[in-house]
Amino acid sequence: MSAEGALLFARYAYPPNALGYCGPDDASALLRPGATADIERRARRFEGAWCYLEFLAEAAGIADPLDARVVEAYWIGNDLLGPADSAALVERLLDRFRGQLGGTWREASERALAHHSFQVFEVYPWAALLRGSGHPAALDVLDRCRIRTARVVRVDGGSATVRSRPLVWDGVAPAPGPEREDTVRWAVGGRSLIDPVAAGDLVTVHWDWICDVVTEEQAARVEALEARQCGHLAAPAAPV
Repeated sequence: MSAEGALLFARYAYPPNALGYCGPDDASALLRPGATADIERRARRFEGAWCYLEFLAEAAGIADPLDARVVEAYWIGNDLLGPADSAALVERLLDRFRGQLGGTWREASERALAHHSFQVFEVYPWAALLRGSGHPAALDVLDRCRIRTARVVRVDGGSATVRSRPLVWDGVAPAPGPEREDTVRWAVGGRSLIDPVAAGDLVTVHWDWICDVVTEEQAARVEALEARQCGHLAAPAAPV
């Protein structure tokens, strides 16, 4: 098991786990120093993310689903996404999400991608609600659940003010809107999975939590993959 990959997984998985949306109880376990073995056990209980990690690892011939390259591919994106067959991914998801309503993923055998943006914008039922009506609550959930890029403006203890572009609905598809400032966290109770952030840092944010400091290239991947998925979520044209 890759300690580096386990730590990277925890950085992105902690926010929804802390909110009770996915994963096992006691999200604080992900923040315990040196707890990489426990992170691996807990990662297997993130039923959605773990399915993608296993699929990516198998497609790349990598034995460890928590290999850092695999984890980066799912949350951020890298070259491992290319060899992973779309139709095979949909078949895997048909088993994993059997009985789940909504979404466009069953129709995605030619475009499915083992990336978090696909899970957010094509698998989550919220995406289907947004596609059908532009529902503001659905838009808010998808905006916070996606991995978004942001620039740190200032830091105050374990919190930071960041500038990012929230999703807006243009009547056809979601897209990044004008920049705004939000307050997010990078540490809680003095514990964090990253080094202290500073003004000017380019970061990724999941829900209300800074996951990592990233490069311009990594940020561009996140944004490009999100744009790809938002395009597929475009509302169907009205009948004439």
